[in-house]
Parts: sequence; structure tokens; C-alpha cells
Amino acid sequence: MIEIIQTRLKKYHPANALDEENALKEIVQEILLFALWRAGFFEEAAFQGGTSLRILHGMSRFSEDIDFILRQQDLEFQWRPYLENIAETCEEFGIAPEILDKQRMDSNVKAALIKDTSIANQLNLRFRNRHPGKKVTIKLEIDVNPPAGSNFEYSYLDFPVDYEVCHQDLASNFALKIHALLCRPWLKGRDWYDFSWYLAQGVSPNIELLGNALAQHGPWRGQKIAVDHVWLVDALRNKVASIDWREAALDVERFLKPVEQKSLRLWSDRFFLHKIGRLAPG
Repeated sequence: MIEIIQTRLKKYHPANALDEENALKEIVQEILLFALWRAGFFEEAAFQGGTSLRILHGMSRFSEDIDFILRQQDLEFQWRPYLENIAETCEEFGIAPEILDKQRMDSNVKAALIKDTSIANQLNLRFRNRHPGKKVTIKLEIDVNPPAGSNFEYSYLDFPVDYEVCHQDLASNFALKIHALLCRPWLKGRDWYDFSWYLAQGVSPNIELLGNALAQHGPWRGQKIAVDHVWLVDALRNKVASIDWREAALDVERFLKPVEQKSLRLWSDRFFLHKIGRLAPG
């Protein structure tokens, strides 16, 4: 089965070591998604976040982690049974990862960590062989207490074979991305890259979901605010004024192809205020 992975890797045409590393990581991400589908995971959970935009919708930037939300709240959710299936599926593909259940019982976001060196050692890699033993590391995270209001869709993927995933629709995914960039206590440039991507696709955020998320977590937690287009534009403009755009660009640069990296020079208050002006009412 390792030959399937080698064939898949060739389709990426990596131009450097970072391209090759990102491609290899994405191939493992897809195998993990397939393993989760086999285990019935998508009957209770949905794919969301940056990796979903990349794999399902063709967004250019690569992504590190795989994010999910439960379709219904379940604070007792456990990764363990799904991790057992991941181990079995990986073995079928000749991969022997280290799988760690990292979830805290008192956390609304439960995590697992997949670390692997075996796949790189079996492939004919153009660049990575210069650094033998380097791990592919992927974190799985799931929100077990999601805000109400998400809408879901189903899509079909065909690597490593045909399978189906449940995922948030783009409007709901956009709403939670806006919540992250407004409420995240640290700067993550990838949030702003994704924000720009949604606008380029003409997506409007799910305002109901955004309002519920703001009331549940972050600086507006517990406040009664009327979240509408006017409120959102004002909040985004205020956020823009607080951003160090050089730092934001450095965060996202390694996930982009060289042709896109040059556009990061445009990142500034003026650039993103222009983007915000294109945000259509939900």
C-alpha cells in the first residue's frame, strides 16, 4: 500500500523540502480522515477549520492540524476508540505512528497527537531524505461543546479510496474563523489568510453561529450583544488596528507556495480594511 502514497506524492510536484514536508503531511491527514470515516466518526462529528478548506475546497495554503466539532454536545467524548481504528488503518498502509491521547477531561477541546517517522523512511523522497528520522506530526482536535447554529454538508473524497465526510458548510466555518480571529488571545496569521480566502469565495458568515460563539467564549462571553453586519464590521476594523502585520505574515508564509508569499507584502491595515469593506451581510 505504500506505493499508493508514493504515487500520490508525485502529484504534488514539490519544489523544495518544505513543499515535500507539507505534501507528505497532507497525505497522512487524508489517511487519518479515511480511518475516522471507517470508524463511524462522522456520524457524530464534523470536519472544520483550515485543513477542511484545503482538502475539501482547494484553498492554497497547507495546514498543520485537523479540526472537528461534535454535531451535538457531548462532554464525555473520548478519542480512544477512534485512535484504535487509526492505528489499524495506518498499519494497512505500512505506517506505524505513535498515537497519543492528549485530551484533558476538563477541556471543551479534546486533542490527540499522531507522530510518525515510518512513512518517510519508506518513500523515495527528493528532499526529506536529507533529514532522516524527522517526524510527521499531526494534531487532532475536537470541540465537544460547540456553539449552536452550525449547518452541515457531506462531501466525497477519493484518496486513499472513496469515502464520505460530514463537514461544516462554508458560512458556518467562516463564522468560527471570525470568532477565532476576534477572540484568540495570540496572533495567528493563518486566521487572516483564511479570512481573505472566504471573502474571495464570496462567502458570508453564519451570523447566528457567530453570535452564539461570541456569547460562549472570549471577551464578549456572557454579554448580550446584537451581532449583525454593522457590529461585525466595526469589531473587525478595531481588530485590524491592533495587528502586527509583519508578525502575522511570518506565521503563514511557510504554508504557502513561493508565488503567494510575495502577496504577503501587501498585508497592512489599509489592505485588510479594504477586505472588510467587501464583507457581504449574512
